[in-house]
This record gives sequence, C-alpha cells and structure tokens, in this order.
Amino acid sequence: MLNELRVRDLAVIQDVTLPLGPGLNVLTGETGAGKSMLVDALALLVGERASGDLIRPGAERAVVEAGFDLNRLPQVAAAVSQAGIDIEEDRLVVRRDINAEGRNRAWANGSPTTVATLATLGRNLVDLHGQHESQSLLRRGAQRDILDAFGSAAAELAAVRAAYERAAALRAEEVELIARRDDVKRRADYLEHVAREIAEARPRPGEYEELEVESHRLSNVEDITSDAERLLALLDGDDLSALGSLGKVTKVLTHLERIDASVAKWRDLVDDAHANIEELTQLLREYVSEIDRDPGRLAQVEQRRDVLYRLKQKYGPEIEDVISTGEQARHELELLDTADLDIERISEARLVADRELDEAARRLSGKRAGAAARLERAVNDLLPGLGMENGRFAVRIEATETASATGIDRVEFLVTLNVGMDPRPLAHVASGGELSRLMLALKVVLAHHDAIPTLVFDEVDQGIGGAVAIKVSEALARVAESRQVLIITHLPQIAARAAHHLHVDKPVRGGLPSTAVRVLKPQERVTEVARMLGDAGDPTALRHAAEMLQRGSGGESGAGDAGKSGRVGARSAASRG
Repeated sequence: MLNELRVRDLAVIQDVTLPLGPGLNVLTGETGAGKSMLVDALALLVGERASGDLIRPGAERAVVEAGFDLNRLPQVAAAVSQAGIDIEEDRLVVRRDINAEGRNRAWANGSPTTVATLATLGRNLVDLHGQHESQSLLRRGAQRDILDAFGSAAAELAAVRAAYERAAALRAEEVELIARRDDVKRRADYLEHVAREIAEARPRPGEYEELEVESHRLSNVEDITSDAERLLALLDGDDLSALGSLGKVTKVLTHLERIDASVAKWRDLVDDAHANIEELTQLLREYVSEIDRDPGRLAQVEQRRDVLYRLKQKYGPEIEDVISTGEQARHELELLDTADLDIERISEARLVADRELDEAARRLSGKRAGAAARLERAVNDLLPGLGMENGRFAVRIEATETASATGIDRVEFLVTLNVGMDPRPLAHVASGGELSRLMLALKVVLAHHDAIPTLVFDEVDQGIGGAVAIKVSEALARVAESRQVLIITHLPQIAARAAHHLHVDKPVRGGLPSTAVRVLKPQERVTEVARMLGDAGDPTALRHAAEMLQRGSGGESGAGDAGKSGRVGARSAASRG
C-alpha cells in the first residue's frame, strides 16, 4: 500500500506531501490545480520517462519520493527482494531525482538503484490508469496475465513453464551435441594427427626445463670438472686445505683450553665447521664422479629439446599446454564413438518433453477459453452502468505456431464502443476515460484475483454524470474493499464515497503558482462536495452534500435530487467542465 507521496519542484508543484490510507482515496479541486501532475509524479516514480523541462522554474532538480507498506504483501516483498533491495520493517521507500539535463538518479531504501528497477518494482506496486501513462491494460502480455488471474490458471501456467523449460533445455543440449559432433567430424583428421604426434612424443611436465639445465651442464663439462676438482683440492688436498687447516685449529684450541677454560665454548663452532666442510667435500666427490663426459648424451638432449620445442611452438606455449591439447584431442575423438547414441537418447527425451508441453499448453488453453467467456460476460454486465451503453468487451484467443513458456495462445482484448462497429484492439479505440472505465470494470471483476495493491485512476469520470456517476462510484467502492484506490475526480458522487479525501489547489507563492494539498476535515468535505455539486455557498448544495457524505454514497441522494435541484445539477456540470 502507498502510505505517502512527496513531490518537490515538479512543474507547478513546489513541495507537496500526500498522506494516503487504505480503501478509497480521492483527490478533488478546481481544474488546473495540478491534480493530474501528482499522478504524473507517481508515474515517474515507477519508471516513466522524464525530461529536464519538468523541473519547476528556478529549481535545480525535481524529486519524487514515496513510502510503501509491504505488510501482508508477500508477492510484492518477494519481487523487491529479488531486485536485491533489503526490506526493513515491511517498508519500502523509493526516490527519483531529475536534473535540468534530464539525467536521473534513483534509490530504494536508501541504496542507489536504476530507473529500470523502479519500473520493475512499480509493476508490482501500482497500477496507473490515466491519459499520460502507458497502460498495462494495453499490453498483450498484461492482458494474458489478467485472463490467467481471472481463470485461476496459475497451476496450469506453472506446468506449461516447467514443461517448456525441460523441452528447451533438451533441445539446446541436442543442438549443442549435434554441432559438436559435426565439428569433430570435420576436424577428425587433424585431431588424430595432434593426438598421435603428442602421444608419440610422450612429453612430461617440467621436462623441457630439465633438459635445458642438463644441456647447459653438458656443454660446459670441462669447466665444471676443472672447477669441481679445484674445490676438492682446496677442501681436502694437503695441510693447507680447509680440512688440514681446521685440524691445526683444533690442536691449538685444545692447548688454549688447558690454559683458559672459558674458550671451551668455541669447540662447537670448530666442530660444526669441520663437519660442514667434510659434508661439502663428500658432495663434491659424488658430483665429480657423476659428471657425464659422454659427447653422445649432449646430442640426445639437444635432439629431445628440439622435439619438445616444436611441440611447444605448435600447441604451447608450455609443455603443460601441449599435454592438455593432446588430452583434449583424444577426448573430442572419443565423442564420435558415443555422440550418435547420446543424440538419439536426447532426441527421444525431447520428443517426450514436447508432448508433455503440448498437453500442458492445451490444458491451459482450455482453461483460458472458459475464463474468456466468463470474463466477457462479467465485464459486459458492468459496462452499461459505467456509461458505455453500446460498449462490448471481448477476448480473442489465437493459437500460435509453437508453444512458449506461456502456452500456445495469443490473447488480445477487443472492444466495440458503437453499434455496428467491428471489435478492435483496445489500444486502437479507447480514449483515456473509456480506458479507465474498462479497467475499472475489469478490476471489479478481478477484485479477488489481482495482486497489485494500489490502483490509481485519472479521467475515469470523463464525460459522465447522473446515474452513471453513481454506478462508477459504487464500482470504485467495491474495488476499494480489497485494494487501495487513488482517484482524481470532479464527481461529487465519487468524492462522497472516499475514506480519505484530499483537496488540491494552486495558490501563488513567490510569484509562481504552487500546488498545495491538504486532508479535508468533515465540515470541509461538506463544503468541497457542495462546490462539486455547483455552489459551495448554496444551502441546497450544502444540505445535499451533507446527506451524500452521511450515507457514504451519492446513489440514492443523487437520484432523488436530480429533478428538484436543476440549479445544482447545472452548476455541477459547469464544475466538471
């Protein structure tokens, strides 16, 4: 439910806050006071396109902000959460800023978001019906959704979607496997060559680096041998070698210990040095003995390096990549052994899934056909009372060539507004007022099926009065029993039904007209309804207004006084104009 709407610096609006409540909320006021601009502001908040020329003269930006109560609206709360927005205490606050260049910024519960996200949320929060909005009623997808909601076809629709997803997944898997098989067939000779060449070479991870080290050592074997032997001589060659010198150090240290026992701690250092040099000497002897002086080995290493280098150039850059390429080639060739059987298995499963999809879609179509007939009757029963005496509503269902996630039906709402005219799509024939009343009729019929919590009507009372106005007010009241309704109206019959009555006027502030809104107190409501009847100062109009408000409906009172108060009726017509 929409709790509050605040608008700043938008067209004639300087700073206005609309406090709203459950049930029927009514906005009244003189023509040109800015009532429709408030609806336009709400449209901006739920994703409508905006431009910089909407900003009030002298302001840098326009701001529209609204607070929604999501309590007991699990479907809406789920949509908000799905958009990645945190919900705090069942409350959602959305805001949109528009600057002079037409650039937009949007927030949801204090976090930056996109206008596209606002539009997605808006479809779940508010349904706008007026002359400037893109009506949900005009979109074929929305018309199909309305029919499914009326026909309680959620289970059948879910079955179609599940079947479609299964069939689509199998079809995609089949197409992909066929494409892979055909690709492998085209490249089979090449893949066999790759797999064979790499398998015959039998490269090992790290082998090329090992060969590089060995090649360098073999190429410098004379220098390596000479240096190693010189090191051995320095370590353990004669009395002047490292080991010989350490032996002399040990003897002198032993003599020194007899004189000064405090130097005994040096013994460990000398012993460690002796042990380390002995270990190094042993390693050098082993190293010298293992030096390969075979000239043939160097040729073998270089030949192996050349083999691996060519493989790296073709399938590298590293040996690990070469090995992976060989494995991938073998894996792709193995696909040819099993692909035909796998494709046959998937094809059979897809045919089963297609049959299940067709059956589910036909069940859904049958339910839609029955719902369409009932919806037509229900709406057509309401249209004459809503000022559309010659109006006829129809639902056209056409079969599509292939099933989709929504079935095999193309649903379109048709309307005939005049006798002798052929039914035409709703978007081609309905004016703003007629469209609003058609939607009102649908909302009355769908009162217990539609999940959108807030409905906004502008122009629903266009061109009507008298008994029709009474019927429209009754229809609005019926919808408001299960939904929050916000309506801009010039009809006293509708205003008298309001649970919350707001008045809009346009005083001049700072040399500019500025829309202002206030919640009317009971006596102020009497005066306002009397103004809408024709004259706020006329005793008859005031008495009539009080009676209408007391009864909560303009029905009986309006009908009874229509003949005896021609002056009031005439002024009411003037007021509506």
